[in-house]
Amino acid sequence: MERNINTIFVDLGDTLRVIRKDEDYQLAAMKTIADCLGTDIEPREFYRTVIEPRYDEYRKWALSYYCEAPEKVLWTRWLAYDFPRERVERYAAEMTYAYRRTKGERVVTDGGAETIRELHRRGYRLAIVSDLVGTKEVDEWLDHDGLRPFFASVQQSSQCLIRKPHPAIYYYALQETGADPLKTCYVGDNLDRDIVGAKAAGLGMTVGVRYPGKKPQTVTEANRPDCFIEHFSQLLDLFPPLG
Repeated sequence: MERNINTIFVDLGDTLRVIRKDEDYQLAAMKTIADCLGTDIEPREFYRTVIEPRYDEYRKWALSYYCEAPEKVLWTRWLAYDFPRERVERYAAEMTYAYRRTKGERVVTDGGAETIRELHRRGYRLAIVSDLVGTKEVDEWLDHDGLRPFFASVQQSSQCLIRKPHPAIYYYALQETGADPLKTCYVGDNLDRDIVGAKAAGLGMTVGVRYPGKKPQTVTEANRPDCFIEHFSQLLDLFPPLG
């Protein structure tokens, strides 16, 4: 598959990073949210009956407008609008950080770190283009795992406030890396957001991630990637050393 690709953009959730379920870890995160808001409702019940239904409404809005709300707006408008505003704003970042952890612990997929290092060694420019709430988690993870030096750009919807499939979030990464769109590939798991958005931005190649055990997605002409991989390390089969 010769496309003269020299730049690779990657998604995070269910692509480079996956969720590892841990009940104690998740319950501790729910307790953090309840404590920050000062509610007397049992943390798991509060999360299930208050936070999650409200987040579902927020997500509908976010997906409709291809937008990510700033943390303070997320909590004062959608998730905790009936709590004291000053308190909600004070703890908004901490609660967003905790909300992500209510789903489980996020870890790099098997072989992911090694693949990123090898692609970088082979001469590819790398960037992250990802949708997620919260401004703290990704920076903390990149530093903790020692992966920051390998990415020329890190675009997060929580920072630029634009969600995929809007092409603008890809354009930010293209501008920061100085990459040629036609020589850039996007790697992601969500066909309707990752792949459709990459095509809208004019990227030269798309790779769909289809890990075993994941719910299959309907493939259409609009969201069909150039190929699929079932393990992140298979990118090394697609992208040989440059030059």
